[in-house]
Parts: sequence; C-alpha cells; structure tokens
Amino acid sequence: MSLAIIRSFSFSGIEAVPVEVQVQIAAGLPAFLVVGLPDKAVGEARERVRAALTAMGLALPPRRVLINLSPADLLKEGSHYDLPMALAVLAAMDVVPREELSHYAALGELSLDGSLKPVVGVLPAAIAAAEAELGLICPGVQGGEAAWAGTVEVLAPPDLLSLINHFRGTQVLTPPEPGGIAPAGIVADMADVKGMESARRALEIAAAGNHNLLLVGPPGAGKSMLAVRLAGLLPDLTPSEALEVSMIHSVAGLLQDGRLVKRPPFREPHHSASQAALAGGGSRARPGEVSLAHRGVLFLDELPEFPRPVLETLRQPMESGHTTVSRAAAHITYPARFQLVAAMNPCRCGHLGEGGRECGRAPRCGEDYLSRLSGPLLDRIDLTVYVQPVPPTELSRAPAGEPSERVAARVAAARTMQRARAGPGMPVTNAELDGARVRIAEDARKLAEHASERLGLSARGFTRVLRVSRTIADLAGADMVRRQDVAEALAFRQRIPGRKAA
Repeated sequence: MSLAIIRSFSFSGIEAVPVEVQVQIAAGLPAFLVVGLPDKAVGEARERVRAALTAMGLALPPRRVLINLSPADLLKEGSHYDLPMALAVLAAMDVVPREELSHYAALGELSLDGSLKPVVGVLPAAIAAAEAELGLICPGVQGGEAAWAGTVEVLAPPDLLSLINHFRGTQVLTPPEPGGIAPAGIVADMADVKGMESARRALEIAAAGNHNLLLVGPPGAGKSMLAVRLAGLLPDLTPSEALEVSMIHSVAGLLQDGRLVKRPPFREPHHSASQAALAGGGSRARPGEVSLAHRGVLFLDELPEFPRPVLETLRQPMESGHTTVSRAAAHITYPARFQLVAAMNPCRCGHLGEGGRECGRAPRCGEDYLSRLSGPLLDRIDLTVYVQPVPPTELSRAPAGEPSERVAARVAAARTMQRARAGPGMPVTNAELDGARVRIAEDARKLAEHASERLGLSARGFTRVLRVSRTIADLAGADMVRRQDVAEALAFRQRIPGRKAA
C-alpha cells in the first residue's frame, strides 16, 4: 500500500479553509475513486488527471486508487482540486518526492494535455499557505497574484510536466514577481459638470465621509453623470484595504493578471439584477455586487425599478458592513462595506411638478412610484438632493466646473482628519462613526435635537445627521461641529418631492 498527502483549500467567503488531499494506492481491482463530499466538478477531476498523465506518457497503476478529501463533511467545489489530486497521485506512484511535496499546498485546473488553467481564490490561498508556513503551487499565469502574499514560496509552472521536472531536479522554476497594480481606467472629470451647485456639494460631502447618497430628478438632469464622477473624488485604498478588496475579486475570478486593486471599485448593476446577483449567492454562493463594491461605490440607477425584495437585502449590509449567504450546509460571510449612490426619477414618467409635461395621474403617480422604496431603506441614506435640470442656454454658456483634482484634494484632506481622529480598531470614515463620539458645539446640538423632533427623525436618522455634520466640519477644517454644519446636513436629509422627511 502506498499513501501520499498534499494540502489544498476550500473557500468560505474570502477565507481559505485547509483541505488535505490523501491518495492511497492499494491492492484490489483497478479503480479510481474520489470521496470526501465532492461536487460534480471535483468528481470529474479523475478523468482530467488520467488524461493529463496519459499526455505525459504515464499511466495509473492497475490497482485501487482512492482519493480522500479531508475533512470529509465539508463540501468540495470547483476545479482547483485537479492539481493537488494529480500531484498526490504522482507522489503515491513515487514519480515526485513525497517529503518535499508535504511542504506545499496546491490548486489549479488541469487540461487534457497537462497544462494548468487559472482558478479562483489564488490570493486568499497564498495568504493562508503563508500563515501555515507552506509554499504554494498554482498555475503559471497566476504566479503574480500569489506573490502578493509576501513571504510564501510560490511555484507557478505552466504545465504539470514542468512541475515534475522541478521536483526531480532537471528544471528550475523561477519565483514569480507580484503582478503589479490594476490600472485605474478613465475617470470622468467634475469639470464637465456645469451649474448644479447643490448636487456638486452633496457629491463632495458624500465622497469625504463615505456617506450614502440619493440623487432625484427628471430624466436627463445629470444624475448618472454626477454619480460616475464620484469615483474620481475618492482617495486610493490603503494597503490593507487593497489586499482585502483584491481577495474578494480573486474569489470572484475578477482579478486580472494578478494585479492588486488599488482604486475603490465602482459597481453599477442593472435594475434587472436578481437578489443573488446583488447580495451574493447562487449555486456556489459567490460574492454579489455589494461585496464586489466593498470599500468602493455601489451605484443603483433607476432605484425604484429594482424589485423590492432585492432592495431590502441592502439594509443589513448597509449597517453591518458584511453580508451572509445562508445555505443548509453552511453560512458564508463576505465583507460588504460599500457606499450606496442611487438615482431615481420623481415618478414613473419623470416629469412630476413640471406643469404641462406631467402625466394625468399626477401627483398620485409620484406617490405610487416612491412607495416602491421602504422607509427603513430611505432612513439609511445620509444625503438626498434634487437635481434641477440646467437650461440649455446656461449649459452652453456657463464656464467649466471645478475639476475633480481640486475637489479630490479637499476630500483627501478631510479623510486624513478622520484617520487621525480614529483610534485603534475605530472606524476611519465618518459614515461609520458613533454619534456619541462627535464633538459638537452646544448651539449646534440644540439645533440638531430640535430639528430632529420637528422632522420626526428616527434615532438612526439623528445619528446620520451628526455624521454628515462632522464631515462638513472636516471639509471646512474645523475641529468641532458648528451650527452651520448641522443646518447644511439637515438640508440634505431627504428632500424628495411628495414625501415627508424621515
């Protein structure tokens, strides 16, 4: 009897869970069995392993080959088990040294010719391997992604034969270099926005404090134009944030060429998106848009057109910063600390309050349209601004607006103040700040309390007013929240025509 073991990983969210791939070759009728709760992709790996060995001129021994994936009660999903299964079989056949193989973890998909195809989750697997003081073997095209884990030894062969030759000492695999930084792409400039002073101010406050923002206005007023320009105002991710975001994108299979994500992500799903697409889930519980927008912006255009159950799934991650996908066999949690930016028309026709242009059901049509959004969801939005259309004469004659570079500088200065104020383990943006920690002048506090009673704000709404006030003070460079800061925050606290403040 011959036994060989190598490590691999299963994935629970962005956490890599260790899995032992155990291979036993024993006397008995020829068979090739895979046990340990494999899904269909893992069960089919035996045919890919057999074909890859045949392509190299090797054959399985005419004995009973048993592969066990331990722990046996954990569901194994994905094609990344191909490579560790093949290596463990080769070690059991004494083709590669078992002792040396025990110092590595492996993941990768095999082609029928023995070449290695990319798989998801290489970055979190490399980090887990480094924590376990193991090396990592992965497909050659993903070596740069694995190298971001730091001290881990990475072997990134293009095919299985190259890896065998490396272990047998006839070939040396060069350690890969980190894959670089993902390009930022072309970002629209705020200089293109003419007029719209109130909307521009709301966008700057939202960027400075990471606040949720709702833009309301008729079709063509410029809501989407403003929203896409928010990405250019946000500062780069910190190294820890960039690693966390890149791990999510790695698990989702979106990390291109092993490049680390340095800019805050900007996601804009269509309003036909399903609940699983937005919050995460599906047959393999993949991260949804709320997780792919982690540390970045989730832009929902035509907000009331999203199905109401889909929108209601946003409520929990907007408060907690994570989302949990529940299954009968497991509960998988993904980070989801995103900034919600939404846009909507005041009614279905979009021309409520425009005299002759509104439909015959006004104002009832506006009330029906707004009823698609629940009060608890709107209560979680910090800033609401009505985007007034700019007349064509003003649009053609007005000078260019303030460029994004200058606005981003003020945003960066405000974020720097927030980071300096935050202690260890405390939130670093005002959107997560505890209202009790806001330093506020007495006259400003009285205004906030009086206005909250008159407007009927909830406790959450009152806290969010204080958070926005703190951001406005940061933009002004003030140490303490002043009365004018609270007044401006209250002015942005939900100004939707036809709906009372909440």
